[in-house]
Amino acid sequence: MKEEGYPRRFPRDSTVKTATAPIERASRREDCPPDPHGARGRKLAFAALALLALIWGYNWVVMKVALSYAPPVAFGALRAGSAAAFLFAFLAACGKPLRMPASGRRVLSLALFQTTGFVGLMTCALSLGDAGRTAILVYTMPFWVLLLAAPVLGERITRGKALAGGCGLAGVVMIFSPWTVHGDLRGMALATGAGLDWAVAVMIAKTMRVHGIWALLGLNAWQALFGSIPLGLLALLAHAHPIHWTAAFIVALIYSVVFGTGIAWFLWLFVLSRLSASLSGLAALIIPVVGILADWAQLGARPGLWESLGAATLIFSLGLIAWIQRRSL
Repeated sequence: MKEEGYPRRFPRDSTVKTATAPIERASRREDCPPDPHGARGRKLAFAALALLALIWGYNWVVMKVALSYAPPVAFGALRAGSAAAFLFAFLAACGKPLRMPASGRRVLSLALFQTTGFVGLMTCALSLGDAGRTAILVYTMPFWVLLLAAPVLGERITRGKALAGGCGLAGVVMIFSPWTVHGDLRGMALATGAGLDWAVAVMIAKTMRVHGIWALLGLNAWQALFGSIPLGLLALLAHAHPIHWTAAFIVALIYSVVFGTGIAWFLWLFVLSRLSASLSGLAALIIPVVGILADWAQLGARPGLWESLGAATLIFSLGLIAWIQRRSL
C-alpha cells in the first residue's frame, strides 16, 4: 500500500507543531498588531510615518514663526480648537457621522494628555528655548514609550528594539549636546515633560482599539475639541499680550491647524492602530532630523558637528527598525 509522508505506524506529531505555532506567529506579529488590512496596512503605516515626518518636521519651523506673534498657550488653544472645527466640517461635508467612536471617558483622557498636556507644554517650552533642542527633548517620547509599553501593553522589549532604542538615545544626546547647554532650564523641563506626556497619550490611544479612517478622524476631532477647552481657559487666565494677526502668523496658523494638527494627529493615530507602540515611537525619531534640516533650509540654522553625527545615528537607528520589521526579532 502506498504511503505518503510519514509511515502510518509513525504518524506525524502535530501536537508540537500545533502548540508552538501560536508562539511563533505571535513573535512574528509582535511589532505589527493584527489588522484587517494585513501586510498592506503595515506598508500604509510606514508610508504615513514618512508623510508625518515631513509635516511635523517642518511644523517646528512654522511654530517658531507663529510664537513670534502669539502667546504660547493662546496659540495652542487656537491651533487645537481650529483643528477640531476643521475636522468636524470635513466629516460633515463627507456625510459622515459626528458621534464619538469611543467612550467619552477614554476620549477625554486622550484629549487631556495628547492635546491639553502635550500641546500646552510643548508650545511653552518652545517659547522659552531653542527650537532644535526643544524638539529633541520632546522626542524623548519613544524612550518613555519603551519603558511604559512592557508593563502597560505587555509589549516585549526585544534585542532589536533595545539596540535601536540605544542608538536612538545616543543620537538624541549628540544632537542635544548637554555639554554645550546654556539655555533656560524651565524650557528644557517643560519639553521633557511634553515627551513623557505624549508617551502616556500613546498608551491611552493603544488601548482604545479604534480602526477605520473615518473613526480615526472622528476621534481626532473630538479629542482636539476637548483638549482645546482647558488651553483656552488657561489662555484667558494668563492675561498675556494679544495676538498680532499678521500675514505670517495667519499662514503659520493655517499650516499648524490643517497639517500640523488635523492631518498629522490623524496619521499618528493611524500608525498606532497598525504598529506596536514601541516601534511607532522609535520610527518617529526621524521627525526631529527633518526639523533640523527644515530649520537649516528656511531659517539658516546650520547644524554643527554633533548635530550632524546625531542625525546620522538616528538614521542608522531607523535602518535597524526597518530590519526589525523584516526579521521580527
